Amino acid sequence: MENLILNKEKLPELISKLSSEHILYGPIEEDGLSQFKQIKNHNELNLDYLLTRVSPKSIIFKQTETLFTFKPGRKGSVKSSNIKVEKSVVFAIRPCDARSFSILDPVFNGDFEDPFYISKRDNTILIGLTCNKPDSNCFCTSFNDSPGSTENVDLLFTDLDDKYFVEVVTEKGKNLLEAVKDLFNNSSKKEESSKNDIERHAIESISRKMNLDDIVLKLDKLFDHELWYNTALKCVSCGICTYLCPTCHCFDMQDESTLREGARIRVWDSCMYPEYTLHASGHNPRDARMSRVRNRVYHKFNYFPKNAGVTACTGCGRCIDYCPVNIDIIDLIEKVEVVSNE
Repeated sequence: MENLILNKEKLPELISKLSSEHILYGPIEEDGLSQFKQIKNHNELNLDYLLTRVSPKSIIFKQTETLFTFKPGRKGSVKSSNIKVEKSVVFAIRPCDARSFSILDPVFNGDFEDPFYISKRDNTILIGLTCNKPDSNCFCTSFNDSPGSTENVDLLFTDLDDKYFVEVVTEKGKNLLEAVKDLFNNSSKKEESSKNDIERHAIESISRKMNLDDIVLKLDKLFDHELWYNTALKCVSCGICTYLCPTCHCFDMQDESTLREGARIRVWDSCMYPEYTLHASGHNPRDARMSRVRNRVYHKFNYFPKNAGVTACTGCGRCIDYCPVNIDIIDLIEKVEVVSNE
């Protein structure tokens, strides 16, 4: 695919045209926090952000979603919710967050296909934005990823001060630009070299690493190790790590109803909550905080690799940044390495 240049003074026109034909999501700042929301004009965009606190997974895997409605009684009925086929564009998503969707895909498009997720996923175009200056807790390179990766996006923008270097990655990305191609110029070798330099410096600036060598086998041997008890002494089961994680996908089904009608609603949940595994019988297989802490680590670094062939982590660092008791997933995996060699 080709590489292009977009001068920054043309960005408002690009945003205007994209929002006129698509539902356009981008990072905006509200009350001091960046988050992905629908935008209408370029003035709403905050392209100086590094990571939004909540990942943009909520654009495709909705935090609250009605699956069907029903009417009780002898002449009751069930009506499926309409699955809207809406063309969407996510602008300025970071490569690590874009990668999260490829990790979520086998969950919602595997043995049982989720039409709500699949419809949004198939009709969403991802426009990535290179991380020129990663955060101190970023560790995407531990997963053979890069702050300037094109692997999971349709287009990738890289900030070159007064312009953007634009890499056209997929046919979806190419088709999107057809209607606005007059806004772009062809790139030069010098500009391509500048992009490569930025990506290389960004990679070199990532100092934190996670050693994943044989992590599945190591965890297989440590299920009953005291490491999980010691870690759980700090945990307060707040669920921040799971709600902010771009790959966590626990959900609950709730029926909300009146005497005349009701709805079955899917909402985000967290394996860190004791109620998550509570059975109708009253039995709870993970009532202890230790077992929930252990399950979170095993799900990402043991169960998911076994079932889907990929680690359920992107290295975004959100769980490290916002854990109120400073549980650090990189340090925890390092401890796994140490105790597995004892």
